[in-house]
Amino acid sequence: MMKKIGLVGGTSWISTLDYYKLINEGVNSKLGGLNFAECMIYSLNFGEIQEVGWSNSFPILINACESLKRGGVKGIALCANTPHLFADKLQNALQIPFIHIVVETAKAINMQGLKKVALLGTKFTMEMNFYRDKLRECGLEVIIPEKDETRDYIQYTIKEELGIGLINLETKKNYVAIANELIERGAEGIILGCTEIPMLLSQDDFEIRVFDTTKIHSKAIVEFIVS
Repeated sequence: MMKKIGLVGGTSWISTLDYYKLINEGVNSKLGGLNFAECMIYSLNFGEIQEVGWSNSFPILINACESLKRGGVKGIALCANTPHLFADKLQNALQIPFIHIVVETAKAINMQGLKKVALLGTKFTMEMNFYRDKLRECGLEVIIPEKDETRDYIQYTIKEELGIGLINLETKKNYVAIANELIERGAEGIILGCTEIPMLLSQDDFEIRVFDTTKIHSKAIVEFIVS
């Protein structure tokens, strides 16, 4: 019997669609027939989070998670990287299993035997300690773009382009250039640490290993559902 999963989405809804597709395809590939994921999605209003700021968004996230828990889910996944700012706090408050995007990504990197990785994501994800510290706990060295303006540019394009489904070829070219600078600094792998970035970048763009956090996380969610 599969476990019912609770998904906190909407940050953004674009990437939540990818999660829903990947999770259902993954469950079906495991169980066959007409078996698909039993899940509940609490899709947040991203505009509300932007209004209060990520640092103040814990009440919004805990409310979503508590609603899912009341709905009988056996585990919870946050369908984006940045909300994992509060993952440990949410897990402690709810006492329910969390499928943690950073932990699962670190497992995938360690399986490849890499030690130094580049992290691309929102300004919060790149600059705050929650993401990098979790990767370091798993034995990884993490580097991010050095210049403030580069990190600001990534943040702007995630919010104003990718977050609303806009694909700009000039932006893709710039992202590749940013990633190549990180490779020159010794990165052995690149973490696409925002669930929107895979809209622009993929393994095809680089010779070194690329880690798509949306796919890695979705695969781990599937394993939890069918375990």
